[in-house]
Amino acid sequence: QLQLVESGGGLVQPGGSLRLSCVASGFTLRGFGIAWFRQAPGKEREGVSCLSVSGSSTNYAESVWGRFSISRDNAKNTVYLQMNDLKPEDTGVYSCAASSALQCHGYSWSWDAMDYWGKGTLVTVSS
Repeated sequence: QLQLVESGGGLVQPGGSLRLSCVASGFTLRGFGIAWFRQAPGKEREGVSCLSVSGSSTNYAESVWGRFSISRDNAKNTVYLQMNDLKPEDTGVYSCAASSALQCHGYSWSWDAMDYWGKGTLVTVSS
């Protein structure tokens, strides 16, 4: 069964850090770009971070620039999202998704353009 499974979410105070993991099973992430999306309560889903298929290009939403970092470990078939200096507005369900055509810009970096999707992990930033 082909799937992506996220973990690492939880409750954290403002200014804190979390590292989310996205593990692929049933397929290898080599040859796929990975994107992280989040959906806050009552808001539309938005792209947060992206790593292109080649691994040479990354992109971030302006709201997380300088605070979030995406990386991958091919040996563990895992992609990470390191989130620092978290703010209450970072609260939401974070999901990873994979695409064989991901270029981290335009339509290719959209939820509907992905090939595989995870179910998400909840991040709550609150004091």
